[in-house]
Amino acid sequence: MKIIGIGGMNGSGKDTVAKYLSEKFGFLNASATEMFLEELKKRGWPPDRESKRKLSAEWRREFGLGVIVDKGVELFNADPKKYKGLAVGSLRNPGEADRVHELGGIMLWVDAEPSIRYERIQKNLAERKGTHVEENKTFEEFLAEEKAEMKHSGDAATLSMGDVKARADITLDNSANVDSFKKTIEKALAAYL
Repeated sequence: MKIIGIGGMNGSGKDTVAKYLSEKFGFLNASATEMFLEELKKRGWPPDRESKRKLSAEWRREFGLGVIVDKGVELFNADPKKYKGLAVGSLRNPGEADRVHELGGIMLWVDAEPSIRYERIQKNLAERKGTHVEENKTFEEFLAEEKAEMKHSGDAATLSMGDVKARADITLDNSANVDSFKKTIEKALAAYL
């Protein structure tokens, strides 16, 4: 099984990468966000960032640091002939990146300038019109939140985006338009796809 783990800062284009790998190359798009939202709905918890952080730490403590990747592998193995590979993201803990590598996969880190990422998030919030709950933050709050997510709090089960970035095999800059970014994805992954 080909496996590509996807990490990156909020609004960087992780979902764009996963969707493109799914649509163009036949990969299963195993989204951690969708996994969390499904579980949060079952529990009656609000679908906000804080609930997702709390749930992800709980899962890592209970099932291991690579749980998100393992859940993606389970989804893939349910119908392995249907897909050419597995794209799993958004990975936010180094144990997830390590698990991708243990399975012989590669890790991508997707990023863009903070102001560009913030604008994308604001645009997405407006387009979703309440169908996807995220807190509407100022740019300063956005920067403070992502700074806090770069290093875990001393608990290995919490977010540590900086450690995921350090484990990336390939870094993609998504500061340009979508068409240009798709070309960047293909070029960066040509040997793997």
